[in-house]
Amino acid sequence: MHKPDLTVEELCQELLGRKLCDVDNEEQRVLERIAMGEIMGPDAQEEAALNATFGQRLADRVAAVGGSWGFIIAFGVILLSWMAINSRILEDFGLHPFDAYPYIFLNLMLSMLAAIQAPVILMSQNRHSEKDRIAARHDYEVNLRTQLEILRLHQRMDQLFDRLDSWSQSELR
Repeated sequence: MHKPDLTVEELCQELLGRKLCDVDNEEQRVLERIAMGEIMGPDAQEEAALNATFGQRLADRVAAVGGSWGFIIAFGVILLSWMAINSRILEDFGLHPFDAYPYIFLNLMLSMLAAIQAPVILMSQNRHSEKDRIAARHDYEVNLRTQLEILRLHQRMDQLFDRLDSWSQSELR
């Protein structure tokens, strides 16, 4: 009969047919959760959020804003306004444009923005790659856990059928 309080080592031998030292860390984690009766570990998104540093969260926000249509449209309006103000509007009031054509100061600001924004967006992409790896590991653990639980149920059903078979054989005698 199957004992409900098997150790991790016993579960590993029973379900996988291997010693605990022969399985990888993910399999060990799944076996530990089964042995403890834990239903699920942390969700992949929760795990990624728990491990995120301030810089990573900031990079995600900057990438979300910098990669949006709202940012592109607003930035386009600012650029067109800058060029209009420095081309015609100030001259109409008798003032000299502070950044006349070819807009050298504007080019400097755009270059600085690109130099800062590009690495921040790359950091965000790296973070998303890490989230994907966490999600893949989580999916693997869930699939392994499901397979192991199905195997356990199969073994219990076999034991039940063996008992029923032996009971029916004794009833026939």
